[in-house]
Amino acid sequence: MVRLHLPDVALVAGVAAVMAGNAALTGAGPLGYALLAVSALVLYAHRLAPRTVLLLTGACALAYALVESPEVIASLPALITMFSVVKNGHNPLALMVTFVLECGMIAALILDGQPLVTAVKTATLMGGWYIASAVMGVVFRQTEERALEAERTREEAALRRAGEERLRIARELHDSLTHSISIIKVQTGVAIHLARKRGEEVPPALLAIREAGGEAMRELRATLDVLREPSGNSLERLPDLVERARAAGQPATLTIGGEPRKLSDEVEQAAYRIVQEALTNVSRHAGGAPATVVVDYGPRDLVVRVEDEGPGPTHDEPGVGLIGMRERVTALGGRLVAGPGASGGFAVRADLPVGGEA
Repeated sequence: MVRLHLPDVALVAGVAAVMAGNAALTGAGPLGYALLAVSALVLYAHRLAPRTVLLLTGACALAYALVESPEVIASLPALITMFSVVKNGHNPLALMVTFVLECGMIAALILDGQPLVTAVKTATLMGGWYIASAVMGVVFRQTEERALEAERTREEAALRRAGEERLRIARELHDSLTHSISIIKVQTGVAIHLARKRGEEVPPALLAIREAGGEAMRELRATLDVLREPSGNSLERLPDLVERARAAGQPATLTIGGEPRKLSDEVEQAAYRIVQEALTNVSRHAGGAPATVVVDYGPRDLVVRVEDEGPGPTHDEPGVGLIGMRERVTALGGRLVAGPGASGGFAVRADLPVGGEA
């Protein structure tokens, strides 16, 4: 069912009524009424196809001036469409149509018996209306451009403030936690070294403290990396992410299928975070078992798979990391599957639409 745009319907009805009333006063014939009717009806599409509508309404106005009488009111649909044409940036077409109508009006006035000077004055008056309509279109377009620029400026300022806040949080965490955890880890290591040097049995509590300190340092470093990174994460940085996991003792391989291309920031960020969280889970819950990362660029979606060769999950309760991954994928209109792998271990698969729209 086609829905009519009521403001444009009202515009067409009003313009048709004004032109019909003027035609009745000037005694227009059937052909004149037909030209006015066509000109008014095509005006309805002035938003969708302004250039085509301007050509049609201009032709009807010119034909009416030559067939009936050179009335400015018959050019009303062309005047309105001129605004839409210029607003959309088609200035050369507007200039050409104005010139043709000016020349046509002068010719029609001369054929109607008007002196050349009078014909030029009347045509100049009509040209002034066209120029006014074009100026309104230019002003409207500039206003829209300024509004869009202001919106972009606000977004950029918000992103800059968010980045500054992330860096501030990262510095605060670094200053307040890293130093203390490092001291605890160093002192624990010294105590373990001295105990072993004296041939004493190392207390299990010291070993547990050293292990917890190392884990805390890794978690804190990962958190700081997240805070320091910009919000838009490119998939081009995935090899660096996998390389960092290898350097930390996590065996991992990366395979990229399909034809790599630039995707939306939302999709790339979600894919990057999914791989990052999945590798963290492998290191934490699978004892550093070998992991495989596969990123496949499809024509309609991006498939991300992370599989490990560990013992598999020890409980059915999903962790915070999996919940976060599922929320990211769902927000983009994708699908996430996480569970035991086909050959053991644990597998995460995310299908992300390449458009990144919810």
